[in-house]
Amino acid sequence: MNIKEIEAITPPLPFEAYTHVISPLPSDDGGGFLISFPDLPGCMSDGETIEDAIHNGRDAFLAWISAQADMGREIPRPAYRVPETEPPMSGKFVQRVPKSLHAKLAVLAKQEGVSLNTLVLTFIAEGVGMREDKRHAQ
Repeated sequence: MNIKEIEAITPPLPFEAYTHVISPLPSDDGGGFLISFPDLPGCMSDGETIEDAIHNGRDAFLAWISAQADMGREIPRPAYRVPETEPPMSGKFVQRVPKSLHAKLAVLAKQEGVSLNTLVLTFIAEGVGMREDKRHAQ
């Protein structure tokens, strides 16, 4: 078996520019979380926690982009992209929620063993993924 070493490249767009979906894996599959990139077919990774999945997803993203470049293939642009005329997104925003919802989210985060930010990010990513699935099904 021949193994080809591929040199890592600097991606034309950063990891954060691409939609990534984080989903829980069934315990039959070992549990943990799967991260996938709808714009990058076959690019995925996993991890025991959401944080691990994101960390491993960054490695998978770089490997996928580097392999595409090595094969001379075009690297797809993200399906959703902020127009060039808009300032770049920081990836941070603040949202006020009712105290009762904040408390419920904090309890869920503790039960899942993740931070409140990670839990909310997961819910947002799942919601966006479901919305995209419905849009593509039509």
